[in-house]
Amino acid sequence: MRHGQSTWNHEHRIQGQLDPPLSEEGRRQATSLGARLAGRSFTGFYTSDLQRASETSQLIGHALGIDPVAKVELREIQLGQWEGLRTEELALRFPEAWASWSEEPDWDLVPGGEGSAAFETRVDSALDSIFNRHPEGDVLVVTHGGVIQIALHRVVGRPGRGIFPFRIQNASVSVIERRNGRLVVSGVNDIGHLEVASGELEIG
Repeated sequence: MRHGQSTWNHEHRIQGQLDPPLSEEGRRQATSLGARLAGRSFTGFYTSDLQRASETSQLIGHALGIDPVAKVELREIQLGQWEGLRTEELALRFPEAWASWSEEPDWDLVPGGEGSAAFETRVDSALDSIFNRHPEGDVLVVTHGGVIQIALHRVVGRPGRGIFPFRIQNASVSVIERRNGRLVVSGVNDIGHLEVASGELEIG
C-alpha cells in the first residue's frame, strides 16, 4: 500500500526522505483502507519508518488489531537537493538537471540523491527479506510510490531508473504474489475503498 496523502502531497512538494505528516485527507484515506482490510489475516505487517507511512500503518493496524514493524529500508528514495521543492522551483534552481529529467527521467540526475542502483538494491533487499521471512500467507507493506514502482519493475523485468509507468495513488493497493517461486503482479493502484479517486502522482 502507498501511504495516505501527506501535507506535502497536497502542496505538490517533492518529499523523498523528508518527513511531512499525513494531511486530514490522508488520515481519512488510511482509515478507509483499514476498514477495507478489517477481518483479514496477515502473517506480517511492515511499514516505512517515515511519518506519512507510519501514521498510515498505525491507522490500518488499529482496524486490524496488529502493530506494524518499521523498516528503514522501505523508505522512499532519497532525492538530495530536490527534496522539499515544487517542480516549478526545480526548473529555476536546477535548469540543466531538470531539462534532462524532463527528456528522460533518471534518479541519477538528482543532485546529491541516492541514485538508481543504490535505491533498487535497497528495495530488492527489503523485499527479499520479507519474502524469506514469510514463505506463506499474506503480508501487508505500507510504503511509498517509488518503492512500489521498483517492486513492480522487478516483476515485469524492466529497470526503474525514474520512469513511472504505473500510476500509484495515495492509499492505493498493489498486489504481488509468489507462485511456485515466481513473482506475479495481480493488482495495481486499487483505490476502490476510497470515495473519490483524486490526486496526482508525486514522488514520495
